[in-house]
Amino acid sequence: MPSATWRGTVSFGLVAIPVRMYRATESGGVSFRMLCASCGSPIQNRRWCPEEEKLIPWDQVERGYEVARGEFVEVSDSDLEHLPLPSTDTIEVLEVIADSEIDTSLYLDQAYYLEPEPSGARPYALLRQALEQTGRSAVGKIALRQREHLCKVSAREDVLILNTLRWPDEIRSTQALKLPEAKAEVGKRELSMAVTLLDNLTTSFDPERYQDEYREALLKVVEAKQERRSLPKARPAAAPADNVVDLMAALKKAVEETSPGRRRGKAGTAGSPPPTSQAKPHPSRRPAATHRRAS
Repeated sequence: MPSATWRGTVSFGLVAIPVRMYRATESGGVSFRMLCASCGSPIQNRRWCPEEEKLIPWDQVERGYEVARGEFVEVSDSDLEHLPLPSTDTIEVLEVIADSEIDTSLYLDQAYYLEPEPSGARPYALLRQALEQTGRSAVGKIALRQREHLCKVSAREDVLILNTLRWPDEIRSTQALKLPEAKAEVGKRELSMAVTLLDNLTTSFDPERYQDEYREALLKVVEAKQERRSLPKARPAAAPADNVVDLMAALKKAVEETSPGRRRGKAGTAGSPPPTSQAKPHPSRRPAATHRRAS
């Protein structure tokens, strides 16, 4: 487990629970380095002062808040530590709500694990079991990464999970979108066929059935270029939506293709093992002391 992101106290009524907070997720994407187009050398990001025309070491870099164009107020780490906010070191439970009340499709942001300090093990277990038994979440605020976040604390198996939440003013309005009316005219047969299609595709969620195909495809391209082989053939683009002239015919075909008899035995469906990857792992070897590019 990496180092703690935050250390503080969860305040639950008169009960104080000292905790450490850790990121619950990590990125699995493929990262790129920016290279010089002429020689292929990695480009460096330098802290350059245009006024003095020199590089600035980290120990001489200050944080500044721009109050007017070109005018800054310097803010140090010590200044941030003395913010008059209890959320800098305490997550105070402000209210308790049913888990279903939060629109997770919009409000959920980052996920963190809360681990109790040795002295907080018993009240930690008490809060976790109480939230689990009632199916509720505790809502509070936490100061993190130089800003205050709304957050919720909920129980999952043996751990308390903290999710930072987006503030209401961070949720964009849908008014500018060109959407069909909520009661747009839809044929009864089309709706019935669409519901049947959803029924055919319905199963229990198991993330182990899915894999990051984009990452694997990208690594195949990297391997091919490194070994100077021809690149894998690109997957043909999907037909434009305008080609679907007869919606009913398209639905009928989709229902037939997703019927239980047709789906049985296919990878990625309920009861089937997750598809195995044929992609090689990312090559660990690197060209020795050279910036020559594979093309």
